[in-house]
Amino acid sequence: MSHPTPAGPALAAAVEALHADLARWLGSAAPVEVFDRFAAAQHPDFTMVTTTGAVLARDDLLTGLRGARDAQPGLRIAITELECLLDDGHTVVIRFLERHLLGDAATARRVTAVLTTGDPTGQPRWLTVHETPVA
Repeated sequence: MSHPTPAGPALAAAVEALHADLARWLGSAAPVEVFDRFAAAQHPDFTMVTTTGAVLARDDLLTGLRGARDAQPGLRIAITELECLLDDGHTVVIRFLERHLLGDAATARRVTAVLTTGDPTGQPRWLTVHETPVA
């Protein structure tokens, strides 16, 4: 049985950059380029399971996010405990702790995600995400 390993620097940077864009979009009057960059990182077949158990397709996620610009002013997202569960050269499975920080409030979720790594841009694309709330 293999054990999780720390994610490499390039993958960690991609995960952190995506979440920085998400926090900037939700937490400020960010330019539309921030949303476009986030959207481009999602694979056309993207799906996610939210913390409430809802399953969202890419279009549903992006439609909701498009209307949520600056909905949580000052939001920050911290990524920790990032580990790689599988990397076969085409697909990467990762797990990490994601904390949303807004003023004195904080929520956390444990995230497992599958990314494809064969995109011509050289950047990973998010194929699926499963979020579990952490008390």
